[in-house]
Amino acid sequence: MEETMGASRACTLSQSISMALIGAGIVLATPQSARANVITDWDERATAIVMPMTPYTAQRLMGMVHAAMFDAVNSIERRYQPYLVQLPANPTTSKEAAAATAAATVLATVDQKTASDMKTALTTYLASMPDDEAKSDGVKLGEAVAIKAVMARANDGADAPDDYRPRTAPGVYVPTAPMSASVWPKVTPWAMTAPSQFRPGPPVSLASEEWASDFNELKDYGAKNSAKRSPQQTETARFWLMVGPRAYHPFVRQLVVSKQMNVGEAARFMALAAVGLNDALVAVFDAKYHYNFWRPVTAIRNGDIDGNPNTDRDATWQPIDNTPMHPEYPCAHCILSGSVAGVVTAVLGTEDIPETAMTSPTAPGITHRWTNMARFADEVANARIWAGFHYRSSTRVGTDMGRRIGENAVNSVMQPIVATGSR
Repeated sequence: MEETMGASRACTLSQSISMALIGAGIVLATPQSARANVITDWDERATAIVMPMTPYTAQRLMGMVHAAMFDAVNSIERRYQPYLVQLPANPTTSKEAAAATAAATVLATVDQKTASDMKTALTTYLASMPDDEAKSDGVKLGEAVAIKAVMARANDGADAPDDYRPRTAPGVYVPTAPMSASVWPKVTPWAMTAPSQFRPGPPVSLASEEWASDFNELKDYGAKNSAKRSPQQTETARFWLMVGPRAYHPFVRQLVVSKQMNVGEAARFMALAAVGLNDALVAVFDAKYHYNFWRPVTAIRNGDIDGNPNTDRDATWQPIDNTPMHPEYPCAHCILSGSVAGVVTAVLGTEDIPETAMTSPTAPGITHRWTNMARFADEVANARIWAGFHYRSSTRVGTDMGRRIGENAVNSVMQPIVATGSR
C-alpha cells in the first residue's frame, strides 16, 4: 500500500467524491447522537480504515485527517490560527459538511477501493443535511483543505527507503527481519522544530546499580511465564499490546463526548492530540535509532557480558509477545501515552478527567477505566515492563518526553486568536 500520494491523485479523488455528491438525491437518515459530532464520527471511521496499516503510517494518516478537519472548520469559525491553511469561507458554510468532506478526501488517498468506499460513506453521511448552499460550500471547502493537507505531507520523508545499518563484523550473521520505522527520525515534524528537539540523554550505564535493578525487574516480571507477575499485571501487559491509532484515539474521542465539546472545540482538541501523537513517533524513533540500545530479550540472554556483577544470564528468557523490531530506548508506548496526557492536561487544565473506558483487541472481554491522566500514563508504562519490552528507566524517560511533546503541540500550533482592541 502506498504511504504517500501526489497532489494530482488527491485532487482527482476529491473531484470524484464531489461528482458523486452532486448527483446524489436527498435521503432521510437517522439523526446523529446528540453526544457525538462530525469530528468524533469521522475519527472513528478513520481509525477503522487505518487498522491494517503499520502503526506509524496509520498515525500519519490520522494526523492528516484531523489537520484537514480542523482547518476546514476553522476556516469557517476563525477562532484559532490555522494549522496549515485558512481558506475563504462564508460564516454560514456547514461545518459538518466541511469536516466530513475533508476527512473523506484525505482517506480517499489510501487506495482506489477506499476512495470508492469514501464516496459512498460521505454521500450517506451528508444525505440528512439540507441540500442547500451551506452544504455545497462545505463540501467545496473540505475538499480544498484536504488537498492542502495531503500536499503538505507528500514529501515529509515517510516513504524513504530503509537505510538502517545493522552492527556486525565481516562474515557474521545478524537477524534479517526488516526494521520498523527506521526512516521516521527523518520525517518532518508536525509541531516540533526538529526530530531531536526532545531527544533525551543516553540510557543508564550498564555498570550502574540502576541498570542491574532494571535488568532484574524485567527478568522477573517481564518473562513470558513469570511466577512473580500477578494476573492483573499480566492482563494489563496484554491489554497494551494493541498499537496504532486504536490505542489512543478512542480515549480522546470519549473525552470530546464527555466534555460536550462543540464541533470547533472537538476539531482542535483531536487535531492537537493527533499532532502530539505524530510528533511523539518522530521523536521516539529519533532517540531509538540514535542510541540503538538493546532490548531485554537480548540483554537478559547476554547478562554475562554486560560487565555488571549483579546481572545473570538466562539463556531461554522470553517476553510475553514478540519484541517490536526497533531499538529499546526510550519506550514508544510511554511517549505516545505521555503525549496524550500532555495535550489533555494542557487543554483541560487538570489531570482529572471524566471516567473514560476502553477495550483492547489484545485482551478480549477486558475493560479498563481511568479518571486521571497520570494514572493512565503510568498504566501504559507499567504494562510495557510487565510485557518484557522496556526497562523502568526507559518508561520514565518516555512518559516525561511524551508529556513535553504534547504540551509543546498545545503551545505551538492552533493558537487562539486574540481579538485586536480587546481588554
